Amino acid sequence: MEGVEHRTVEVNGIKMHVAEKGEGPVVLFLHGFPELWYSWRHQILSLSSRGYRAVAPDLRGYGDTEAPDSISSYTGFQIVGDLIALIDLLGVDQVFLVAHDWGAIIGWYLCMFRPDRVKAYVCLSVPLLHRDPNIRTVDAMRAMYGDDYYVCRFQKPGEMEAQMAEVGTEYVLKNILTSRKPGPPILPKGEYGTGFYPDMPNSLPSWFTDDDLAYYVSKFEKTGFTGPLNYYRNLNLNWELTAPWSGGKIQVPVRFITGELDLVYTSLNMKEYIHGGGFKQDVPNLEEVIVQKDVAHFNNLEAAEEINNHIYDFIKKF
Repeated sequence: MEGVEHRTVEVNGIKMHVAEKGEGPVVLFLHGFPELWYSWRHQILSLSSRGYRAVAPDLRGYGDTEAPDSISSYTGFQIVGDLIALIDLLGVDQVFLVAHDWGAIIGWYLCMFRPDRVKAYVCLSVPLLHRDPNIRTVDAMRAMYGDDYYVCRFQKPGEMEAQMAEVGTEYVLKNILTSRKPGPPILPKGEYGTGFYPDMPNSLPSWFTDDDLAYYVSKFEKTGFTGPLNYYRNLNLNWELTAPWSGGKIQVPVRFITGELDLVYTSLNMKEYIHGGGFKQDVPNLEEVIVQKDVAHFNNLEAAEEINNHIYDFIKKF
């Protein structure tokens, strides 16, 4: 991609691949599952052309960043540790944060643990997951949606990897990255099957090309899905480890953007939490909630230009 520089840096004991472009205040982009720095390609070009230094790493376990073997190497603490080391390496005190999906969960942890390093946060798709002190995260999801809810199915080491291998890397990536199915993803029993998008058309949407798919496939065929799945396998451990922050408030200024068809927005009682006052209570400086009409989960890809403008309009205030 034109003008995007790539380098590998040492952070927190691992080698991390970083893509960056532009000069000015740093905007740090955190991708989700199953993604790469490349998911921010439109935002990198847009923000770097408007006077910002756009920085997008492959997170731990993804792409060209190292993937430690141990499951417990993927808690929120290690990943935030990687990012603090990266921010230090960039030579800045604070960054503007933009994050989506699992990146958004990590973004909330970054704001929770080190609010001094985040100037403002544009959060896509996943609001703060309010910690219920009475029930572990995965246990609560299982109670709500059963054993075949995707998060529950991702828990057992090796099992989902084998089921994904049956349908192939390209099918899995296309099935997830182009999905427009709202509601909780419930997988077919005992197999990946039709996965997240049972009605997946043969052709790709206009916002996701054959070349885009080929790039993701080339990286995931090399790394596999274990590192990325290990994030889900630490949800209950993260619940335990974040007990000291239970009931704490996120003080960073936040703009939240989701699609009305987003699989997170349309499950887990999220609409009630987002619009009913709970979210604002947990995040007092939540400045705005934007719901994009007829947009699904990957809004940074599907509605790229609109997202670019929302990011810029928010961060230019600071």
